[in-house]
Amino acid sequence: MFLFRHANKSIELIDSFLNLIDQGAILFREGVKNYLYGNRESFLNNLQTLSTLETEADIIKRQLENLLYSQSLMPQLRGDILKLMEDLDNIIDLAKTNLYQFDVEVPFIPAELNQDLVKLTELSASAIESVIPAARAYFKDPDTVKEKLHRVYLFEKEADKLADSIKRKVFHDMPGLKLSEKFHLRYFTLHIEMLSDAAEKTADVLSIMAIKRTI
Repeated sequence: MFLFRHANKSIELIDSFLNLIDQGAILFREGVKNYLYGNRESFLNNLQTLSTLETEADIIKRQLENLLYSQSLMPQLRGDILKLMEDLDNIIDLAKTNLYQFDVEVPFIPAELNQDLVKLTELSASAIESVIPAARAYFKDPDTVKEKLHRVYLFEKEADKLADSIKRKVFHDMPGLKLSEKFHLRYFTLHIEMLSDAAEKTADVLSIMAIKRTI
């Protein structure tokens, strides 16, 4: 009963952690959109909430790590689980850091790029959100993990293509911008795109974990 209680606690922590990552993707999406359309107060609220979520995710990750080691729970899976948690935690860290850079550097973004950058943000956020059901499936039905991950790779590829298109537009079709402004726009396009790359990296980890559980 003692071990069962701690096993249930670890499952609760994992579930709460995944919820935070999912919420982080939503907040990043809303934060970028609010910045682009000049909704300063909403943007700052998104940033503050995302920062709070990132702190909560760190706390839960440490609690889970302590529980798994102190109670010797899931010893064969423990290393993989902690690796997965680390990669997921990196996603929400990256989301907070990248959104924070909008507040620090205040990039000038021409209105004609808003639609493309909103779409890029949607793709990156969707890549993150698609990791969550696959991560949940790992603990409940590992045979279904692979079929859930294809959406992550699809969104990541689309994000890469759109990011390249945005950068090409900035450097080839916007002669009125200073070179420094073009570099800045490329930099912030990369900030958004990086989240889909982080989701893809986590999907790769999950795919290997699922294979190890099913052989």
